[in-house]
Amino acid sequence: MWFQDLCDTFYKCFIKEDRYQLLIDGIGVTVRVSLLAAVFGLLIGFLIALCNLSNKKGLRLIGKIYTDIIRGTPSVTQLMIIYFVVFASVHWPKWIIAAIAFGINSGAYVSEVIRAGILSVDKGQVEAGRSLGLNGRQTMTKIVVPQAIKNIFPALCNEFITLIKETAIVGYVGLVDIQKAGDFIKTATYEAFMPLIGTAVIYFVMIKLLTILLGLLEKRLRKSEVR
Repeated sequence: MWFQDLCDTFYKCFIKEDRYQLLIDGIGVTVRVSLLAAVFGLLIGFLIALCNLSNKKGLRLIGKIYTDIIRGTPSVTQLMIIYFVVFASVHWPKWIIAAIAFGINSGAYVSEVIRAGILSVDKGQVEAGRSLGLNGRQTMTKIVVPQAIKNIFPALCNEFITLIKETAIVGYVGLVDIQKAGDFIKTATYEAFMPLIGTAVIYFVMIKLLTILLGLLEKRLRKSEVR
């Protein structure tokens, strides 16, 4: 009896009126926002890391203020400020604005990861690069950064996974992602258990597949390091 009830609830929540399509569309929104935000976060994080490592006091101050503000305020507040205030008069797609907001948020955390990775590279590597006639920029891009990436790759992967889960708040600005799609199904069917379990399973499968993929990529990086 309970199994039949479960099947009926599943049909009501996901099959009836093609409600599963809401979740499929939500997956697309989550993936687009997360990927673009990861790119923005990586670029911003690298620039802020350079600011924090700079010998110039002004650049270090900029980096410190940025990281303090972003890390000290909730991501949902940042999303709403960027969407409803900063980009209020800009007619861009919602998902792009959301990706910018999450990219700015992620950049503060990525910057600390990158800074730690750069500092983990032995100073002798820098001295070796300079002795070969490379200038500071060439030494950083050709010697320090490639080694730092291998050191910080697992931490960057964790940040990307966290970013995917954090995008569940994009419903605050009207985007229908996985979580919001589940909320719509819950409201339409008056069923809470099945939509919530469904969204949880989707997030779990996405994160698990991404973890496997990133793990394989990390192994390839480690193999090249051995060689």
